[in-house]
Amino acid sequence: MFKMLACKRLNCFIKHRAQVWTLAQRKVTTWSPVGAAFNSKPQRRLDVFQDNADFVKVAHPDPLFREAAEKTCIEIGTVVEKLNTNVELSTSLKDLLNSPDILNQLDHDTRRVAELFMFDFEISGIHLEEKLRKEAVALHVKLLDLNNEFLMGSHLPNRIAKSAIPEHLHLHFAKEGSFIQIGGLHADSPDDLLREIAYRIFLYPNGQMLDCLEELLKCRNKLAKLVGYESYAHRALKGTMAKSPTVMDFLELLTDKLKDNPTAPLTVLPICGCRFNIEPSLYSPYFSLGACMEGLNNLFSQLFGVSLMSDQPSAGEVWSEDVRKLAVVHETEGLLGYIYCDFFHRTDKPHQDCHFTIRGGRRCQATGDYQLPVVVLMLSLPHPTKSAPTLLTPGMMENLFHEMGHAMHSMLGRTRYQHVTGTRCATDFAEVPSILMEYFANDYRVVSQFARHYQTGQSLPQSMVARLCESKKVCGAADIQLQVFYAALDQVYHGEPQNRSTTELLKDKQHQFYGLPYTPSTAWQLRFSHLIGYGAKYYSYLMSRAVASMVWKQCFLKDPLNRDMGERYRREMLAHGGAKEPMLMVEGMLQRRPTMEELVDALVSDLNPNFETFIMDSES
Repeated sequence: MFKMLACKRLNCFIKHRAQVWTLAQRKVTTWSPVGAAFNSKPQRRLDVFQDNADFVKVAHPDPLFREAAEKTCIEIGTVVEKLNTNVELSTSLKDLLNSPDILNQLDHDTRRVAELFMFDFEISGIHLEEKLRKEAVALHVKLLDLNNEFLMGSHLPNRIAKSAIPEHLHLHFAKEGSFIQIGGLHADSPDDLLREIAYRIFLYPNGQMLDCLEELLKCRNKLAKLVGYESYAHRALKGTMAKSPTVMDFLELLTDKLKDNPTAPLTVLPICGCRFNIEPSLYSPYFSLGACMEGLNNLFSQLFGVSLMSDQPSAGEVWSEDVRKLAVVHETEGLLGYIYCDFFHRTDKPHQDCHFTIRGGRRCQATGDYQLPVVVLMLSLPHPTKSAPTLLTPGMMENLFHEMGHAMHSMLGRTRYQHVTGTRCATDFAEVPSILMEYFANDYRVVSQFARHYQTGQSLPQSMVARLCESKKVCGAADIQLQVFYAALDQVYHGEPQNRSTTELLKDKQHQFYGLPYTPSTAWQLRFSHLIGYGAKYYSYLMSRAVASMVWKQCFLKDPLNRDMGERYRREMLAHGGAKEPMLMVEGMLQRRPTMEELVDALVSDLNPNFETFIMDSES
């Protein structure tokens, strides 16, 4: 567990003097304390990693610790599944829920958590006879192993003999003796041949992985049928905003609407960046990490009355010297929690952006105090240099805002039980706060408050922000349609078995839902790692984006810095975590329940061009 500081240390949080970057031209830009903390290099100190298995298995720099944490996660998962089939516990809870006198005495949060625990019992097969319960537990344990095998394998590189690839391309790949290792698609490379080689080799079918995926899907279906569901998708969607596999209706309607939108081409065009001169290096000087953190601090202060305060970790508190610690402090409520920012690249650190709940918030029954949440945000940003702070591309800046949306969901939640704290909610609701932050990150009224050149102090021109936003729309329909294809494939994999290989199903769904043809002798599904954490729920990204779009347009588009609307957002959506039905939270914010057609229309309308940008371009 991380060592926590008491509230009395609040007056010690800001000890840093504002740091400056000295220019060759002798001009300076001065940052606030939180901005300075992220634009300066850390002081070296001796650190020891803290306990938390889920986080350790991903982020610990020592592979032995990661391996031990992975085993611990599997062991804990096994214990949980055994508890979920414990008849004595289930009977006790069922008796409570069936007693009107007791039930009427429970507050809303307690009743909700009791119902969620009962739901866990039911989907684990508590109603089965003992022999079948043991079979369900055995399937769960087997799935833990299969999940781990597939997840690890999905990230492993493929290799090919050096002689099979033109020599001038060798420098783009890792080398292993007489072999070349290809660990990604290299989709951003301007070299057509390089992209084709990477695509064909990285996605080349692996027999062992194909067998693993087939067995994984078979076990999931068998488990779902065993505990009384039509399919694994029916089991997974219970308790979500979608609730039942009407997901395919949502995806098909979205596909039809995209086809009918004349401003949203479904083909991938080679003009996404060049039409609007979107070169990341033109933007990065305005997006120093310190400036972006200052922008987040200003935004949260205006919306929620919350400040991000840089805090010096104690000896042994963090796992790497470049991890920053932030205290999240409300102007009247005081300390809300802590965010550890593990932002910088290091060897063996995954290249993925993640949010981890280290400790959930909850009301302590014995003392009445609130246990403060602790989370980690993990990015993979470049380190600052001697001459410049860490500079973010527009994509990195948007990802930072996205992940901070998860963090504030954890910080601003005030649930009675940590079982439903913060992001511990329905999967198709959990991404709403993070995606909503992307809308703030692309609004000039927000961006203009922090985006300034790290050397000259010049503000990012409005026309550049407008071009950046419009450039995303050029290929936006194709991007959404790709997500539709992924989500549809996920639903088919977890629906009724069709006695066809996963590759045949992929080929069929790609033809139905995506404009580009299947490439022979490839198996993209073996790289679809989201099948593990988001099995039958990959649609959640699109559903969450649709809800976030509606919230943005109805509540924040007119004034993204409106405090009253920020308070409403916290009260109706962020405060409850998973302690309230997700669609009821959406209904509370929008003050009506959105229809499926409205959700689809929100996604499609995001692609409509802003003709003022074209006018600005022509005038300049």
